Amino acid sequence: MKRVASALLISIISTWAFVSIAQAKINSEEVYCLAQNMFFEARNEPLAGQAMVAEVTINRALSSKFPNTICEVIWQRKQFSWTHDGKHDDPTRMSYLDREAWKTIHKAAKLIMADPEQYLPKTGATHYHADYVKPYWATDMVYLGKVGTHLFYKK
Repeated sequence: MKRVASALLISIISTWAFVSIAQAKINSEEVYCLAQNMFFEARNEPLAGQAMVAEVTINRALSSKFPNTICEVIWQRKQFSWTHDGKHDDPTRMSYLDREAWKTIHKAAKLIMADPEQYLPKTGATHYHADYVKPYWATDMVYLGKVGTHLFYKK
């Protein structure tokens, strides 16, 4: 996981200076939804943890067991705690530090959506949870590892 984190960080930092043609073709609503999920689920996590949240989200959208789009995956009932916590979901209305984190995460989400093969770790993860909870479904999954405070799994 540490090698993945280092490679991902180097790759994203070196690419931020360039805007690819592929980014112009990506769906801005899907990018926004992905960025929201990365932000609200993992904004205080290392970049590798944010990428893993993105991977889970995208893997779910690609799976027949979940809705077909990133936004539908995120807003599927009770899948991600921030979507039903009663708080507003606009990172631009938060503190200065949160707004700066949002800018960084939104850029990362654009890069990931433009070229997921390059930026995602490819673990096959479809589930995760914080290390302070013990969900019932975890025992039926293959444990992949921990990044930051999140534990990742696949079927």
